[in-house]
Amino acid sequence: MSAASESQPLAAVARFTARLRQRSWFAALGQPANDGEAATARDYLAGLGLAHLSVDWVAGWRAAERITKSPDASTAWWQAEEDARQALLAEVRRSTADADYLEAMNRVVREATDVVMGPAAVAAAREGIADPALTRVAAGAAAQACHHAALAIAAAAPDDHPFLLKFRLYAGGRWPLGAVGSAFYLF
Repeated sequence: MSAASESQPLAAVARFTARLRQRSWFAALGQPANDGEAATARDYLAGLGLAHLSVDWVAGWRAAERITKSPDASTAWWQAEEDARQALLAEVRRSTADADYLEAMNRVVREATDVVMGPAAVAAAREGIADPALTRVAAGAAAQACHHAALAIAAAAPDDHPFLLKFRLYAGGRWPLGAVGSAFYLF
């Protein structure tokens, strides 16, 4: 493979990273869900093989905190995401040097962390929440979603890959909290 074709996926990752500041991070928290968001969440779950989970919404930061701390968090959901991550990583490693990939992903994580922390704190403050640990959890989850989406882009995954769908929820102002019991929760 030529150097030019090898760099295309990482060039797409660089474009993705450059647009992270243009998203509505955490802007829709607490607002009523819309049909498009629910459909995106269902497609995300189906892509992970978890279509049996219901999609439920929480309305406030303290409810979100309870979900993120639940001892009943789904290990199947975590494992499905990890399996998807490993499959994408194997694909990227077939065509991209590890050092180049790691450099691109480090840029994504640094930019995402810088971009999402402020909006998470502002969104929490709107609800009277002054809990730096909780806002760091929200921001960290968003940064991880950026990393996962960039990995999908680097692997040239289709637009309906679960990580790209989950990123769309974050980029639209939501916080996908995770699966607990038989439900996947969003804020």
